[in-house]
Amino acid sequence: MKVGIIQIHSIPEAVDDNLKRGLTFFSEAVEKGADIIAFPELWSCGYYLETEGFKKAVEKNEEILNKFKELSRIHKVMTLLPLPILEEDKLYIGEYLIESNGEVIATYRKSNLWGREQNYFTPGEKDYEVIETSLGKMGVLICYDIEFPEPARILALKGAEIIFAPAVWSIPAENRWNIQLPARALDNTLFMVGINTVEEGACGQSKVVSPLGEVLAEASPDKEEVVVCDIDLSYIEEVRKSIPYLREFDMCLCPGGDIA
Repeated sequence: MKVGIIQIHSIPEAVDDNLKRGLTFFSEAVEKGADIIAFPELWSCGYYLETEGFKKAVEKNEEILNKFKELSRIHKVMTLLPLPILEEDKLYIGEYLIESNGEVIATYRKSNLWGREQNYFTPGEKDYEVIETSLGKMGVLICYDIEFPEPARILALKGAEIIFAPAVWSIPAENRWNIQLPARALDNTLFMVGINTVEEGACGQSKVVSPLGEVLAEASPDKEEVVVCDIDLSYIEEVRKSIPYLREFDMCLCPGGDIA
């Protein structure tokens, strides 16, 4: 599987411009052979907005979602598309997973809100479900979710092979980004994909991490960039034979239990 990461500068309130550049980067990822293409958290509108700014950005959601559904179908690629979501006057930091046939197969709302986000957004349910896809068993989280070990562990125990984590991760927290993504991968012996923004105080360094916690591919700290990385999900089984964290953790809590 080839994983495509779009590390983009999300210009605040410039939805049309962000979309234009996002489409260009999407085409580049397709040309590089990506099977799944992932965008960062709130990439369409930027992070540092007030309530009305986020609500205004939502007005473009249908156009953006329909465009990427069409592109996913045409190019036969999966797309992870984070967007703000508005439901019953509640704002969520959300993401849509689009299959290669153009159908939305999962929607996730960020369940752990960091700092200022609590002023504008409602947390989603802490219901971490594995998504069966044409490329394998996937989990999706968003940014601050990965700072807690439990969401990734729950997904791993439910059978996830790869977890995607779109983010707006700041420069002051850069050290945590570079520790926690590999830690979640190694803790759960699965692949982790972190998709970050640049500029506006973000530290970039989007990356793909192996089940051993090794960084397989990484973007720059300060430039817009498309990274495509080839991964082999069968490697997970090999790693878990030598590092039995999940099996022994599961047996400890539930004697006689099996890993999904």
